[in-house]
Amino acid sequence: MASGVRVRATVPTPYRLSFVVGGLLSTEAMITAPLYLGLHDWTAVRSVLIADNLLHARTRATAVRLAREVVQRMSTLSDVELSYLATALSPDRRHLMWAAACRHYEIVADFAHEVLRDHYLRGIDVLIAADFERFWDAKALWHGELEETTPSTRAKIRTNLFLAMRQAGLLEEGSIVTPLMSRDVRMLLEQRTPSDLRFFPVRSSL
Repeated sequence: MASGVRVRATVPTPYRLSFVVGGLLSTEAMITAPLYLGLHDWTAVRSVLIADNLLHARTRATAVRLAREVVQRMSTLSDVELSYLATALSPDRRHLMWAAACRHYEIVADFAHEVLRDHYLRGIDVLIAADFERFWDAKALWHGELEETTPSTRAKIRTNLFLAMRQAGLLEEGSIVTPLMSRDVRMLLEQRTPSDLRFFPVRSSL
């Protein structure tokens, strides 16, 4: 190496590790999308969700947590996607909310792309907790925040991730399921660069 040349290591952005409750939040999205389309202000949407308890939370603390979570995820969707989601049938809504979870949580996106879809493309049709544990341990080499996470938080993230995959129709009794994705949703996901189809156990033309 030439004298005086410095090599700068790339430090990955820390993962958000608050993906511990709520699953897919597809039902909550059905309430939130029309509200946003009327207000076009996520701060106002969150305030209304909490003040009127539109998400039917048992306590105010739960209402605050759910409102924050659904707003954070749905704010990753475009206005076109939100307009479609507002009147979409359940499968389409669930697929868009899985994409939203992946966009907001890089750890979910990485697992979806590097484990879920990779298994599918390699013909492995089973996804188990051990796959998540191996993924976590591998990522911990580059993400120090994973090493510092408590075992209970790690377990909650794994549980919520598998719940979200089941609710999205991507996993059933431990087996990977290829979703019957509508043409409209597929087109919306393919408009992203790279294509958000990478988060699903499907083949892409891109």
